[in-house]
Amino acid sequence: MPRIMGVDLPKQKRIDVALTYLYGIGKFLSMQVLKEAQIEPTKRAKDLTEEEVFRITNVLQKSSFRVEGDLRREISQNIKRLVDIGSWRGSRHKKGLPCRGQRTKTNARTRKGPRKGGLAIIKK
Repeated sequence: MPRIMGVDLPKQKRIDVALTYLYGIGKFLSMQVLKEAQIEPTKRAKDLTEEEVFRITNVLQKSSFRVEGDLRREISQNIKRLVDIGSWRGSRHKKGLPCRGQRTKTNARTRKGPRKGGLAIIKK
């Protein structure tokens, strides 16, 4: 099982798909990395040699793309900055609500979580 940048890639998948398991790498960037590393995209991840894994890692490290830990850290710092300056988006992040103008009366269950409460109990 190849390990690139601290992530175990699934060994049964093609390498162009397996690279998308890295945070920040999509299909297009995966193909670019493989072209630069001169590796066939149809090759399975389990069939990669140590030298090919090393070439992929080198391409990712020397490129200007931020992936995995660096990208996660940058995104969390951006959100923390918004919260610290007290912007509208920062306050929405802090409250766990959508921050891009979506409606919240009926939808937004992904951000708000499961419904709280239920039916009101009326005492007579």
